[in-house]
Amino acid sequence: MKKQLIECVPNISEGRDKNIIDQVTAEIEKVEGVKLLDVDPGMTTNRTVITFVGEPEPVCEAAYRVVKKAAELIDMSQHHGAHPRQGATDVCPLIPVSNITMEEVVEYAHKLGKRLGEELNIPIYCYEEAAYIKERRNLAYCRTGEYESLASRLGTEQWKPDFGPNEWNEHVAHTGATQVGARDFLVAINYNLNTTSTRRANAIAFDVREKGRPMREGGKVTGKPMKDENGKPIMIPGTLKATKAIGWFIEDYGIAQVSMNITNISVSPVHVCFEEVCAKAAARGVRVTGCEIVGLVPKKVLMDAGRFYLAKQQRSLGVSEARRPEALRPEGKGHRIPHRRPQPEETRRHDLHGLCQRDRQRKPRSWWWLHFGLHGCPWCLFGHDGRQPVVAQAGLGRTLGRILQLGRQGPSYQGRVA
Repeated sequence: MKKQLIECVPNISEGRDKNIIDQVTAEIEKVEGVKLLDVDPGMTTNRTVITFVGEPEPVCEAAYRVVKKAAELIDMSQHHGAHPRQGATDVCPLIPVSNITMEEVVEYAHKLGKRLGEELNIPIYCYEEAAYIKERRNLAYCRTGEYESLASRLGTEQWKPDFGPNEWNEHVAHTGATQVGARDFLVAINYNLNTTSTRRANAIAFDVREKGRPMREGGKVTGKPMKDENGKPIMIPGTLKATKAIGWFIEDYGIAQVSMNITNISVSPVHVCFEEVCAKAAARGVRVTGCEIVGLVPKKVLMDAGRFYLAKQQRSLGVSEARRPEALRPEGKGHRIPHRRPQPEETRRHDLHGLCQRDRQRKPRSWWWLHFGLHGCPWCLFGHDGRQPVVAQAGLGRTLGRILQLGRQGPSYQGRVA
């Protein structure tokens, strides 16, 4: 029988304290048969996205340990960050990778949620494919009002958790609630804008996200929201199906971003979303200056984007998908160093693999960042240090093309593409 593989992507509500992040991820590496693929902390969001993979039983055990350790170390009553959240481990989705159906993954998600609720006394809401209640398929619904409203929601029938306590107490005040789900691959991508205005970033996000924006009287921002006969807001849908998006200000960069989740890459491929966000931003007098992919993405995402931009440039598409970019050659294990702005005294240099990087002494642990020639270097694919705004718009097509062109036949690889 072929080995079944699933992926787990828990998001913990800590992105600033490296010691806490290390302790949580260490729990994963204690479980035999589980591979830790990526750890992606965010300073402004105060949130870390963790990715690991393995057979279902070991992955569920590792997920349990992550939630347990995060609940011990993270006090939600003291948590502040730009990203919506309501628990020390905010979400814990399971994703089918190979030789396993979504129905089977849902069963594992339910078993995991039940164990977390009963043994750790954490309120558990099941979402996406694992949802018991139709409305809870939508993660945003599960997090209505976020952590700050949890005390008033718990104890009601509407917000009774699928597993765990339905009451607000000292323990729940510390841990918050966790959302456990089963879903397909999701791409999280942030678009950097040449503005500091959260209002403009939100306007662009509302233009493109599937949910859209509320219809207002007179079509004006200051107009009163319009409702239908049932009293529900009338929405003007956005242009990109299977996407969720918000705008926020990232203090680390000193810029605003459109932060997007693409829930179905077949319906809205990454390159299509990039082009649409650029168009909507331009229509509002704003420019997309770069973007960043958070966590891991399927290889198909980059291959499809590469082909799209090669075709747009009227260049050959005759490159085998089996060919890997040389830049995806990892130099070590471990998670990312803390985010910081690049320092002016740090100089970039290039190695033989076409990697643009800073002084190696400043990056004790290797990590990959999709990098589209921010400083005009035609050979740059990936950067190593600092979470600088990346992906200069003018270099996007050029570098996505190189993902296809600069590869060579080789063994399997690890990196930020999975």
